Amino acid sequence: MNSLELIEETISFVKKELQNAEGGHDWFHIERVFNTTKLISKHEEVDTLTVQLSALLHDIADPKFHNGDEGVGPKMAEDFLSSQKVNPETIDHVVNIIKHMSFKNSLEAGEKFNSKELQVVQDADRLDAIGAIGIARAFNYGGFKNRELYNPTIPPNLNMTKEGYKKSQAPTINHFYEKLLLLKDKMNTQTGKRLAEERHKFMLDYLEQFYKEWNT
Repeated sequence: MNSLELIEETISFVKKELQNAEGGHDWFHIERVFNTTKLISKHEEVDTLTVQLSALLHDIADPKFHNGDEGVGPKMAEDFLSSQKVNPETIDHVVNIIKHMSFKNSLEAGEKFNSKELQVVQDADRLDAIGAIGIARAFNYGGFKNRELYNPTIPPNLNMTKEGYKKSQAPTINHFYEKLLLLKDKMNTQTGKRLAEERHKFMLDYLEQFYKEWNT
């Protein structure tokens, strides 16, 4: 099987697995991250197959929808890639990217896996969490979890641990300060940084309008 056929097989697999997914973590999220990964990759020296497979499989089983179990997604990705006879080095790299790319894992101290490929896919995923689509995804997930839009009596937690992040039930507006507005300065690549600037500004403008309407 050549690389193009493998990508097509992976797309089919992901579409099937995510056909009933929550709207912010569905196939269209994967497709956007996949396309942004390809865009960023044009300006970086990376293994194309690794970054594309990682982009397609990075949310195959998001822990949020599997009782917080962070092992389900990497195992599913590994099993699928093994079934497609992908070489073990590529499988290992993809699995490590999936394990280490999430924002919550950046809240942990200690040595972490890193590679240029991870940085590219991580930037693509983080770009989909900010800007207009990022705002839509945040409120979609907040609605899915029946969270308040905003509560002036509940301030954002600006010193959140990984466990605190996972257990948070805070209003969606708090998520801007606890994650979304932090992502611009966490971009790895020049392309990611450039694209993040406009999306970051849009979120600031949105929040200004939100508070203006709330306090009318």
